[in-house]
Amino acid sequence: MIAAMTTSAAFKDHFSGHAADYASARPVYPPSLAAALAALAPGHALALDCGCGSGQLSTLLAAHFDRVVATDASAAQIKNAVPHPKVEYRAAPAEASGLPDRCADLIVAAQAAHWFDLPAFFREVDRVARPGALAALVGYGRMRVDGAIDVAVTRFHDETVGPYWPPERALVEGGYAAIDFPYRPVAGPVLDMTASWSLVQVMAYLSTWSAVKAYEKSAGGSPLPAVERELAGLWGAPETKRTVRWPLFMRLGIVGT
Repeated sequence: MIAAMTTSAAFKDHFSGHAADYASARPVYPPSLAAALAALAPGHALALDCGCGSGQLSTLLAAHFDRVVATDASAAQIKNAVPHPKVEYRAAPAEASGLPDRCADLIVAAQAAHWFDLPAFFREVDRVARPGALAALVGYGRMRVDGAIDVAVTRFHDETVGPYWPPERALVEGGYAAIDFPYRPVAGPVLDMTASWSLVQVMAYLSTWSAVKAYEKSAGGSPLPAVERELAGLWGAPETKRTVRWPLFMRLGIVGT
């Protein structure tokens, strides 16, 4: 189910122009993440997934909650979201879900909170949360494969496209530790997100980076061919599947206590 709502005028849209690529090329959260969040929630009637993108986490939450409302300020992302009978997608900013007061057992933002107006978002969390609801900010760090490949990708991230990362990226690099999180903290599990990818899939993922898009817009060319040539010399046969890992980080807290 998809519903349309007004998006925020302040929304910084880095992904609508390649929403279909984002949906197909981004890694998938492990089911254990959704299970862990559900275990810490006070009930399982409703989960609100803010900045849901194409629904990577939303559909996993549906295995544990009676209903999931998933919002994203990008209508293009919502258009490309994965359908699920228990997930209602809304083109709406994280700061204005349209939900009634005190209805949500879980409010989560996965790899999205750094784009929000955080004070306004936390006011929305306070409004829609049931007493004792779980608020969760989840993100993932840099991809890891092996030593030589990691060095090449790090150089591409920091040097080649480094100047083109939006300032909000610093919050991700710091694991959201710099966010003033206003809820009573609870511990979460240590988890990784993993994928078995070929070099083609890795390059598709790199192409979705906001810094890559900004580089292309500014320089009039792509930084990807050069790094692809470098990675090809390290990867082996391009169809070879390698395990790619992203460490997950999270800020979890109980609302209203």
